[in-house]
Amino acid sequence: MNSQFDSKEFRTVLGHFPTGVVIVSGLDKTGKPQGLTIGSFSSISLDPPLVGFFSGLNSKSWPAIAESGSFCVNVLAATQGELCWRFAKESDDRFDGVKWSHSPLKSPMIDGSVAFIDCTTESSSQIGDHLFVVGRVQSLVAVAGAGDPMVFSKGAVVTTSPLP
Repeated sequence: MNSQFDSKEFRTVLGHFPTGVVIVSGLDKTGKPQGLTIGSFSSISLDPPLVGFFSGLNSKSWPAIAESGSFCVNVLAATQGELCWRFAKESDDRFDGVKWSHSPLKSPMIDGSVAFIDCTTESSSQIGDHLFVVGRVQSLVAVAGAGDPMVFSKGAVVTTSPLP
């Protein structure tokens, strides 16, 4: 890192900024489900409806998903911490035992998530040590009564509560 601080300090300070947590999922060219935990998901545009996220350049999962041209953003519930950590590590068996169904674009929708955003890949470009992926929203759903979404802060899954 070319700066006056090291990458550990950078991560520590930015860890004070809470983020939502999603699993981006899709099917690889063989039809096998793939997915990865993302803490850098964001709405980009309402017209046209665009969302985006950053995937590390060393990810093996995103290139496998990218070949299909579509993906589903699974907004994790606060109770899905185990899935958050499982999909944060590269592994061939991340979906073992995970219940899911096909989105309209055939990407995996993970049971228990609070919302799903089904996208086609609009673009991707390298930014530093990540790819910035932009998706065009094709369909979306918030699950009624699903509970609170997951938030990540200071290296841990945390809960939130509304202000009184």
